[in-house]
Amino acid sequence: MAETPKHEPGTFCWVELASSDQDAARSFYSSLFGWEAEEVLMSEDSTYTMFHMGGKYTAALYQSDPKQPNSGPDCWGAYVAVDSVDEATERAQSLGGLVLAGPFDVFDSGRMSVIQDPAGAMFYLWQAVNHQGVGLKSEHGALCWNELLTLDTDASKSFYGGLLGWTAHDQEMPPPTGTYTSFLLGELPTGGMMQIQKEWGEVRPHWATYFSVDDCDGTVAKALELGASPVGETMDIPGVGRFAWLSDPQGATFAVITLAHR
Repeated sequence: MAETPKHEPGTFCWVELASSDQDAARSFYSSLFGWEAEEVLMSEDSTYTMFHMGGKYTAALYQSDPKQPNSGPDCWGAYVAVDSVDEATERAQSLGGLVLAGPFDVFDSGRMSVIQDPAGAMFYLWQAVNHQGVGLKSEHGALCWNELLTLDTDASKSFYGGLLGWTAHDQEMPPPTGTYTSFLLGELPTGGMMQIQKEWGEVRPHWATYFSVDDCDGTVAKALELGASPVGETMDIPGVGRFAWLSDPQGATFAVITLAHR
């Protein structure tokens, strides 16, 4: 069993991929990041893939079902830790969020709900019991950041501030980023936010996932060899790091970044 630390309420604790080809996605991410896969039986004909490195969980993967309601294209999903899923779900609804599922228990791992924020981005609330979430952050192949891409930054600031106690800090970044919002929990940066721009094309509101890597350019080259596609150019952010957006072979987007400081 992989080790997992406790994640403070209001912080991102887990990421999972809904994939149209679980076997192909398992092979791609295992090869790209060096993850090991552990299969957890969910039903007679389905498993939940738990990835880990060095005995610590990093992410998960499951086969999406197009017949299920709210199913969509392959995508990464982000979980936020809360003390009480039931209370947080009720609060999300009162703030204009849409409850897509739950609250419900996930075996003896924890309790969760699926929420869509007022601007259309989906995320998960997680109350841990036996599964706390990722055991690594900001190391090679590990989750390091979650970022909201939205069409309504003002509504999102209000919603997440009321739901999770985040405060928003805006700063102007070089083009094409423009205004970038950092969400703070106390003094701790817990996530980011950007306005979706027209020139990006058809980008739906969603919470994006960043993985830390030792060599951004090398990881991008390896990802392309494994069948991924680039999404824009590899870029440097002074004082932050060098990053790139990628689309995996099934179309799920994610980012890799070599952090300037970690």
